[in-house]
Amino acid sequence: MNKLTLSIIILFLVIGGGFAIFYLYGTRIYDGAVTRQEKVSASWGNVQGAYQRRADLIPNLVATVQGAAENEKQILIEVTNARAGINSATTPAEIDQNASVINRAISVVFERYPEVRATQNFQMLQAQLEGTENRINTERNLYNESVKDFNTYIRGFWRSKALNLVASSDDNFIKREMFDAKPEAQDAPKVDFSKKAENSGTPSSETPAH
Repeated sequence: MNKLTLSIIILFLVIGGGFAIFYLYGTRIYDGAVTRQEKVSASWGNVQGAYQRRADLIPNLVATVQGAAENEKQILIEVTNARAGINSATTPAEIDQNASVINRAISVVFERYPEVRATQNFQMLQAQLEGTENRINTERNLYNESVKDFNTYIRGFWRSKALNLVASSDDNFIKREMFDAKPEAQDAPKVDFSKKAENSGTPSSETPAH
């Protein structure tokens, strides 16, 4: 074997080895991006479920009032539409927009019917709403953590270059939006059944300030 042939073989081995290394690296990067993307999707589903649970409580709140009038029926229509909007939402902004409708409905029910506040069903629903708010806050935080991890991963210099080469546009490896800190829509109304409410005979309803 002459030197030229040997040089050609070595060259092909170097090139082939380089492609093999890049393929393995690109596969590892791609799989890592898929794993993080799936975690974001799962977290998003949990966020939607938590918001939908809040929406599902509104009909039960309205049902505690005997003889629902037309305005209560309108509340249920708006909440049903908002719940559908949450189910089809693809960004935090869209969820917050529909959640604001649900929050207004909660406020209306609490403010319009103070006389039912002493019933067992009403108190149970209030406790469920409080638990739902804790769940929403937890799921939002978990979602933000998964989005942060995903965004950091796909934006790394070498990882982003590798993904541009091995991923297609259908893979949707793009920066995701997080829930931000201006939460008018996601803050449910706070219903105060404290001493002030007991003394006055009516509950105090307010939206938590930030």
